[in-house]
Amino acid sequence: MSAAAPLATDSAADTLTLRVLQRRVAAIYANYPSNFAARLAFLALVAPVVYLQFQDWRVPVLLAVQLPVNLFCLYVVPRWTTAEPLADSPAWARRLTRVAMLLGAADALIPALLVTAGNEMVTMLLTVLLMGNCMRVVQSLRPLMAPMLWCALPMMLSLIVSLALQATTLHLLLAAYVAIFLAMALGVGVRENRELSETLMLRFEKEELAARLNEKIAAVEQASAEKTRFLATASHDLRQPMHAIALFGAAMERALRDHPEGRNAERLMRAVDALGASLDAMLDVSRLDAGVVTASPRPVQLDTLLLALNQVFLPQAGQKSLQLRVRASGVWVHSDPNLLYRMLSNLLDNALKYTRHGGVTVITRTRGGQVWLEVRDSGIGIASQQLERIFEEFYQVDNPGRDRARGLGIGLSIVQRLAKLLGHSVQVRSRVGRGTCFRLVLPLAEEQEVSEPAVLELPPELRSAPLLHGRVLLVDDEAEIRSAMTQLLGAHGIVVEAVASEAEARTALARCDEEGSPIAVLMCDYRLAGEDGLAVGQRLRERFALDAPLLIVTGETSPERLQRVRASGVPVLFKPVSAQTLLRTLAELSPVMDEES
Repeated sequence: MSAAAPLATDSAADTLTLRVLQRRVAAIYANYPSNFAARLAFLALVAPVVYLQFQDWRVPVLLAVQLPVNLFCLYVVPRWTTAEPLADSPAWARRLTRVAMLLGAADALIPALLVTAGNEMVTMLLTVLLMGNCMRVVQSLRPLMAPMLWCALPMMLSLIVSLALQATTLHLLLAAYVAIFLAMALGVGVRENRELSETLMLRFEKEELAARLNEKIAAVEQASAEKTRFLATASHDLRQPMHAIALFGAAMERALRDHPEGRNAERLMRAVDALGASLDAMLDVSRLDAGVVTASPRPVQLDTLLLALNQVFLPQAGQKSLQLRVRASGVWVHSDPNLLYRMLSNLLDNALKYTRHGGVTVITRTRGGQVWLEVRDSGIGIASQQLERIFEEFYQVDNPGRDRARGLGIGLSIVQRLAKLLGHSVQVRSRVGRGTCFRLVLPLAEEQEVSEPAVLELPPELRSAPLLHGRVLLVDDEAEIRSAMTQLLGAHGIVVEAVASEAEARTALARCDEEGSPIAVLMCDYRLAGEDGLAVGQRLRERFALDAPLLIVTGETSPERLQRVRASGVPVLFKPVSAQTLLRTLAELSPVMDEES
């Protein structure tokens, strides 16, 4: 394993080097035609002047060398294209070097043939033109060092030598001037070559890092999606038998209420409720990730909300001999009261679980236009290296044995998701052995006139069984669920017609029409065998023109399916459904209810 890492690194470095080289080759070939156009224009300018001055063999020799060389390099030598493989970039760089050597050799003949002592005008004009040609070569070939040197040096060194050989003062001064110019031009070319190399290297390194980062992000997103799918599937598969257990247990608890065995039934239902709470926590994560939870911010009186929290958690604190102090403040904040209540519930529950001595305090402080709502405890504290992980799902401090009494470790993850949804900030500071402080930063709201005694929408009290005007039609492909639902609702005087499929439901509805027995509520499981329970229920209502409301009961936690259920506007209950919740929902949906209930 250790030997593979250097090989991978070397391979990546080689690829990066080839990409830089390919970009250099591309830069030169991008100006390839214009460079040869400039060379031919240079010949067209020099040849007439030379011919008028010398009118001898020099012009034909010059043209006989330059024209074939330029035309050969322009039209015969292959050119690089973007379709060339990356691995061939070194070969193309060498081909450019050979072309530059050929052109440099041909250009070296120009000063060797034309620099003479008897014609200063031609010498000076030729010097100026060759210096300009040198700058053009440096600018166009600076991406690659070897072609630049092989094209510029032969021409300019030939000019320097030719001038120096004339041994006149003018020629020697021109030779010195050209030498200084050549050194400066090549210095600029070398510096720009180095800067271009560094720029390209940094660019491609950033692109490589960005690509790797995108791969990591994609891998994390895929892992998160797979985790969500796993949780959804596992939760659904667990909720199915749990739903049946809850229904059978509720029916048994009701039947054994006045018998000695009733205590065991009560214990059974407490265990079922605890397991249902764990599954509900997993469902909350899926619902938040699916975006089906919406916030309705409004002015909230904190004292009303904190009073409700104090009443809920005071017994839990008393069982552990802990103090629970909730300080009133008279402050109003802008938030969703139900979601804020859930956040604080999770924070208080978490604080009480990890506090053995002392207690938990809830403090409210106003800071400018913000409200700091702090939950402080004197518990075990959190080490600094663990603070970044406490908001992860299933991560629990000081619980390596996964003590079930401490929950699943989802509470803080839900707090973070709710805070993001509400736009609130969650801050935490802690000292090991001294305790922890969680702070919610909320926007301050103006005090409102209270027309009702409570702002928080607490769960309504349990009702007695509704008196339905008709029967409940249940469509569920699980025989145990049908049996349990029939027994439970039957114990409360509600008639249930339980079927396993859409076809059986159509038969039952047709029979009910013939008998004149109305359907009060149509209840469908969401995931029927090979069918969509929501679609089945909607088709049944449309086909039989049912006025009865549709109720979906599901153990589904897939974000996509949750979004679809929410978009339909159909009421939904999540398995396992408690008897009280089921009866209350039926009462809310039923067109006719017992007025005394």
